[in-house]
Amino acid sequence: MKILVLNCGSSSIKYQMYNEENSVWSVLGKGGVEKIGLKGSFLKHEKENGEKVLLEGEILDHQTGIDYIVGVLLSKNHGCITDLNEIDAVGHRVVHGGETFNSSVFITDEVIKKMEECIELAPLHNPPNLKGINAVKQLLPNVPQVGVFDTAFHQTMPKEAYMYAIPYALYKKYGIRRYGFHGTSHRYVSKRACDILGIDYSSVKIISCHLGNGASIAAIKNGKSVDTSMGFTPLEGLIMGTRAGDLDLGAVTFIMDKEVIGTRSASVLFNKHSGMLGVTGISSDMREIESAAAEGNQMAKLGLEMYDYRIKKYIGSYVAAMGGVDILIFTGGIGENGDDTRAGVCKNMEYLGIDIDTEINKGLRGKEKVISKPSSHVKVMVVPTNEELVIAEDTKIIVEELANR
Repeated sequence: MKILVLNCGSSSIKYQMYNEENSVWSVLGKGGVEKIGLKGSFLKHEKENGEKVLLEGEILDHQTGIDYIVGVLLSKNHGCITDLNEIDAVGHRVVHGGETFNSSVFITDEVIKKMEECIELAPLHNPPNLKGINAVKQLLPNVPQVGVFDTAFHQTMPKEAYMYAIPYALYKKYGIRRYGFHGTSHRYVSKRACDILGIDYSSVKIISCHLGNGASIAAIKNGKSVDTSMGFTPLEGLIMGTRAGDLDLGAVTFIMDKEVIGTRSASVLFNKHSGMLGVTGISSDMREIESAAAEGNQMAKLGLEMYDYRIKKYIGSYVAAMGGVDILIFTGGIGENGDDTRAGVCKNMEYLGIDIDTEINKGLRGKEKVISKPSSHVKVMVVPTNEELVIAEDTKIIVEELANR
């Protein structure tokens, strides 16, 4: 089965073309369209053999972007299919499913209507996701489409974990609660860790740290998410590249009054100009901050200490919430490649049974590896995420179920 996986952003489309034979998955081609609707738009494509090609053009909207993607996939020189009929299904990453979607779903007109109802929960993310779905519907009307939601994995959280201490009427009226994000990543790495260790996924306590420009932690007990750090929006929780993370609401209103700014400007301030960029004044890129810290920059050092401390604090709270932990996972761009971050987070955690091997951890980048000592009660692991593969797998399962009805 050949499945096209799409991740549509406001001005970009990431894609991967998967082929599955006898439960073995391979990527035939992948890439992305950038600067949709902007000057200098282009498509960057990588072939199965690693060869890359750059195609520039006027890409005004998502429909045109997907036309470009299909065109390069069909190309004699760069493509991996010879006919559109080879595409058996299309799987989409959808950011927000609200309380409506607790699992991946076959996309119908009724499902699209329900997804549109979730737009106010994710006004920046869900509209481009829907644009991608509608574009494929026009281009490949007979190809089944599946939606895989970032929020779905966290729908197993108990009410005491996802409710906020605000008037209950506001939850009933607007759906204001903790939803959590990065669910597809947390689901993949937690299952993958158990596969690597040969452990039953349904009988362990896992803390998964997805650390990238956006970052979140999930507490996963017996195969189900029971808590996560991101909330109603991706702003809550950890310190991120440009997001503030946890912040006293009183400080928010104080800043708004003092700076005489409205809600939109406040949203930009806390989403785009805070986090590691705001603290250090250097960058949102961890590599640049680490370089500055190594050169003695005190604000860079402070930022790194704050970053590690916030993660450590969440780990401790989730150990308490679950009554222990068996596996601690690092994933995402920083989690997979940041040995200093992993070491900083795990420092002085031996009392919780977390004891990493500094030699194994040092220099480890982007590889599946147990980085804890054999004597460590908790298995500490690096597991590179693969959200696209989860989307492809869910798409295959749902399409096959439909075919067998």
